[in-house]
Amino acid sequence: MQKPSRPPHTPLRLGTRGSPLALAQAHMTMAALRARHGWDENAVEIVTVQTSGDRIQDRALAEIGGKALWTKELDRALLAGEIDFAVHSMKDVETIRPAEIRIAAMLPRADVRDRLVGAASFEALPENPVVGTSSPRRAAQVKRLRPDAQVVLFRGNVATRLGKLAAGEADATLLAAAGLDRLGQGDVGAAVPLDTMLPAPSQGAVGIETLSDNAAMLELLATISDADTFDCVMAERAVLVGLGGTCHSPIAALGRLEDGAIHLRAEIISPDGQETVGDALRIARGDGAAAEAMGRALLARASPALRALFEA
Repeated sequence: MQKPSRPPHTPLRLGTRGSPLALAQAHMTMAALRARHGWDENAVEIVTVQTSGDRIQDRALAEIGGKALWTKELDRALLAGEIDFAVHSMKDVETIRPAEIRIAAMLPRADVRDRLVGAASFEALPENPVVGTSSPRRAAQVKRLRPDAQVVLFRGNVATRLGKLAAGEADATLLAAAGLDRLGQGDVGAAVPLDTMLPAPSQGAVGIETLSDNAAMLELLATISDADTFDCVMAERAVLVGLGGTCHSPIAALGRLEDGAIHLRAEIISPDGQETVGDALRIARGDGAAAEAMGRALLARASPALRALFEA
């Protein structure tokens, strides 16, 4: 493909949430485009869009509309022509997207692990620890590892959650290693091994969306997309399709390239941590049907109570 000499119009408008992490990821995306195409600093401008998820901080996402709270305002801006493309943390993007919008690219994936902040390990936590998180997956995994734990709601950006921890609202919390690293806080917390906590689907990946019929933007964005990240994350998202998962559903999944194929692991967990149904398989790159079938197979093996979380 011939290297474009300039953007379709200047400046291109990059939509993002206004949190420090979202802005850091937007600047990463802008830098990647500028480096790839030799553009100057005026070629792309960042347009900050406040989302419902940013405004509402006192309730779990599942209670107030799920992951669409992170995307619907950016989707509206795209469809209205107010921005040309949008950047997201892929784990915050709902499974089924509008047909008019396409996931066009993903940046190279960062550390996929969680970090435990407040203790060196789960074993080092005190008896009956209080752990703050808003993630059903993390809450279920914490209960599996420490049945004596009390899980309390922690919403907000990284600084807000660290502030709650510092104020003594919990003994520990869990944050994505990728987000901490992107904020220059790579020394915060202790990385949790993948065999201890499998991450959320798409964790550590930054995705870029544009309109499905915007051929010029699709072409530009394809030049900065990391194919390995894209294929693994799309496999994880296909597992979600098979599960029909929602923000109520504790789901973990991770795809990694091994010898040209994707080694895909996934599990669903009961909220009390007492039941885990997991599997692993090798699939070809782009074989979304196999990944979807994996999700359906997990549900078929689950107890009625666990399966009900996905059928509600």
